[in-house]
Amino acid sequence: MIFLAVAASALVCCLALTPLVRRLAVRAGAVDVPHDRKVHEEPTPTLGGLAIMLSVMVAVLLGRALTAAFPRLGPEEMGAAFSSLQLVGILLSASLMAMVGVIDDLFHLSPWRKLAGQVVSALVLISFGVEINTLTFIRGTVIDLSASPVLSIFLTVLWLLIFTNIINLIDGLDGLAAGVCLITALAFFAYGLNVGRDVNILHAMLVSAAVAGACLGFLRYNFNPAKIFMGDTGSMFLGFILGAVSIQGILKRTAIATLFTPVIILAIPVLDTGLAILRRARAGKPFHHADKEHIHHRLLNIGHSHRQAVLIIYLWTSLLTGVALSLEFVSSKKPVYILLAVILASFLLLTLPRIWKGERAYDGENGEPGERCGP
Repeated sequence: MIFLAVAASALVCCLALTPLVRRLAVRAGAVDVPHDRKVHEEPTPTLGGLAIMLSVMVAVLLGRALTAAFPRLGPEEMGAAFSSLQLVGILLSASLMAMVGVIDDLFHLSPWRKLAGQVVSALVLISFGVEINTLTFIRGTVIDLSASPVLSIFLTVLWLLIFTNIINLIDGLDGLAAGVCLITALAFFAYGLNVGRDVNILHAMLVSAAVAGACLGFLRYNFNPAKIFMGDTGSMFLGFILGAVSIQGILKRTAIATLFTPVIILAIPVLDTGLAILRRARAGKPFHHADKEHIHHRLLNIGHSHRQAVLIIYLWTSLLTGVALSLEFVSSKKPVYILLAVILASFLLLTLPRIWKGERAYDGENGEPGERCGP
């Protein structure tokens, strides 16, 4: 019950706060103006991540108050979970990350200053004891990092930077990042339901429930056509806090292949980021150079509408989430094979016909260029 209350309160808070933040963004001049690397056509207020961040904080605080007043609403360990400094560290460092995003949305930080803010936020989180202590691989090999604190800190910072920036980079269509983070938060919550009730897992479940509720509320205003964008404030906050949740709730376990569970769930943004880095390296451009060659842009270019492209990525992320959870909790590999077949089939059905249609439209009946599909 306590998790449902946390998710519901985050949902209601975000529904109420987002219009207020939208007006604040307009007054502050935090408005995203269309240009050649954008797909939206109207100036749109940003800073929506502030509503998400505040909703998560309020929801967790409300959960603590409800647990103190009605202890039977949650597991016996819930009181200890709310009193833990590690939960404070997750919320504090994620809030710091959101503030870096606010400054960037308002004043456009250079990439290196933004990276410095991300590193500082990660180090704050580590100072509260949230870090990668073990690495568990597919064959069950476990590497204990307790004897190598420098390596542990380095890997934790790297992990958080990756999570923060893959969500930042995929935030290119209305509702895309919020929906992917919603699915990811639900996946992390489902993971926690299956692995017990120690304090670390409860931290992850509480924050995941709050993030899921806030993202769902934000989608009311952010799904196409968006009335507000989350900006770097939201994408960096969500990426960072989900990275922290994955460390606290998944990577601290020594079950088989825990290292790969978050990677499989977020395979689409991970793949998109990797391809973007390779693409820019081959072109001799810096890694932070923006372009319109991301996966979601390619879906638009082959003829899918804005909403269709977003929903397709939701579908693929949901199916990959099923694969990740099946690998962890289902003894039979049959569900995994079925889900992989569905992913492959959906990819073929949703892309190849559009590509074929686009090529036919381009060639024309007499070999003359026709009207290409897509924008």
